[in-house]
Amino acid sequence: MSLGGTYQCSTKTPMGHQKGTLTIVPEGDTFTGQITGDLGTMELRDGRISGNQLSWKMKMTSPMPIDLDCKASVEGTDLTGTIKAGFFGTMKLEGTKIG
Repeated sequence: MSLGGTYQCSTKTPMGHQKGTLTIVPEGDTFTGQITGDLGTMELRDGRISGNQLSWKMKMTSPMPIDLDCKASVEGTDLTGTIKAGFFGTMKLEGTKIG
C-alpha cells in the first residue's frame, strides 16, 4: 500500500475548522510534501514512514509563528492523526485520499 498521494484533510483548530490539501511524496522510509489551505502553504519537514504510520513537522507563519508536530496513520484511503500546536494543544486531523 502506497501512503503517497494527495489527501483532502480537515482539522478542528482554535481558529475554527480548517481544510487543506495534503501532498505526501515518499522517498523510502522518509517523505516530503506540503499542505495547502486557507492559511497558505506549509512544507512538510522531517517526514518519517513506519508501516502505515507517518510523522512530520511543519512551521506555521500566519497568523502567528508556531511549530507543529504531526502524526497520522493511513488505513485504506483514510488518514487520521493529530497535530500538536504548542500552547494550543493537540488537534485532531482527518483526511481522505483523493489521488
